[in-house]
Amino acid sequence: MTDWILSIEGTEAGHRAALFLALLAAFLHAAFGALQKGRHDPWLTRGAVDGAYALMAAPFALFVVPWPEPHMWAIFAIAWVIHTIYKLLQAWAYTKGAYTVVYPVVRGTGPLFTVVGAYLLFSETFTPTQWVGVGVLLAGIYGLALYNLRYLETGRDTLHMALGLAVATGLFVAMYTTWDAYGIRATADPFTFLAWFFLIDGLVFPMIAARRWLRMADAPVLGPLLLRGVAGGIIAFFSFGSVMLATRLDKVGEAAVLRETSTVFAALIGWLVLRETVGPRRIALMALIAVGAVIVEMGG
Repeated sequence: MTDWILSIEGTEAGHRAALFLALLAAFLHAAFGALQKGRHDPWLTRGAVDGAYALMAAPFALFVVPWPEPHMWAIFAIAWVIHTIYKLLQAWAYTKGAYTVVYPVVRGTGPLFTVVGAYLLFSETFTPTQWVGVGVLLAGIYGLALYNLRYLETGRDTLHMALGLAVATGLFVAMYTTWDAYGIRATADPFTFLAWFFLIDGLVFPMIAARRWLRMADAPVLGPLLLRGVAGGIIAFFSFGSVMLATRLDKVGEAAVLRETSTVFAALIGWLVLRETVGPRRIALMALIAVGAVIVEMGG
């Protein structure tokens, strides 16, 4: 697998593979977000997921993939800081706002910052058509935010905080997307980065979640929570792994923007699974985000 991935880097086949991987990541990331927002407290779910994927990654990191080169440890340390802050912000945002309010703003704000970061770090540029696509995407994002501010009936007392946290989380999405793309390109074997990333990244939130669980007056039963963690860990492997491989095979900015078609999947999951009120206007605004992402892909 590694040899094949390395052989198609920067080729048309690599571009097509990156397109498929980014779309796969979009669907899986929407499912992952719904899993964190669903039945259990989002802090507990995040801790269960992180613990699960750290345990699953450990044997691969220690015994299967090549060990990281010496320069990779500093890259992992910075990635750990960025991801930890991102997860703290996202869990906080989910405690303040509905999934269909928080998720589109988080995932839609990220690409704009990622495009800037990809320019600064990788000298990637967008065509005028692609910038039109970014504009359409942002129109959908902030149109959705304005709609929520005007029409949302429940949770209005925490809505402004939820939106602010969502934008801040989007900034850290861009930071980790750009930095992780740098990291996966800095090692000879991309699976070395993925395995060690999941092992290192999964060490903190289980402790935060355990402390929170012990302090709860009505703590949930551990069995279903841990099962959700295993499911989320598997989804995280494929979601994060897909988009990271896409950034190695093709442009970071394009992969990041295309991944934000996840907002369409998020709308469907929020409506069908979480039973949240979405409505045709909010669905249209979420679809506008997806249209912007498609324009970016077609204009490249």
